[in-house]
Amino acid sequence: MANTYSQIYIQIVFSVQNRETLLKLPWRLEVYKYMAGIIKSKGLKSIIINGVEDHVHILLELKPEISLSDLVRDIKKHSTIFINKQNWLNYKFSWQNGYGAFSYSHSQVNKVYNYIKNQEKIHLNRTFQMEYIEFLKKFNVEYRDEFLFKWIN
Repeated sequence: MANTYSQIYIQIVFSVQNRETLLKLPWRLEVYKYMAGIIKSKGLKSIIINGVEDHVHILLELKPEISLSDLVRDIKKHSTIFINKQNWLNYKFSWQNGYGAFSYSHSQVNKVYNYIKNQEKIHLNRTFQMEYIEFLKKFNVEYRDEFLFKWIN
């Protein structure tokens, strides 16, 4: 788009179906690289992708002509196909429906980057459910418990 300038930073968060702990190292890192490739193919820049065994965080620069929901759909769809083709699991992998998307200013990017980079440490003391609900509250996102991810305890 001519004469259109933007600076949109979005953190996307989504989990493995039923929040199972399936994203094992070292192949989890291959999935993140693959996701970065999907994002790049859309003409976008991924800043960091990281997570733990049951969920993923993606920080990226979004362009206004790209639909966020279409982007997340494509990341989930193509990474699912990639994971299943690798035969890392004995059954079909899938992501849970839904996602969180949270916007940040340029001044917050380094802080968010470090937060995502340190997911392993963060989740020593905090579950994904706790983290996700904290995001929703911090960003004043209205939600109903029955429409949140399926939590497995």
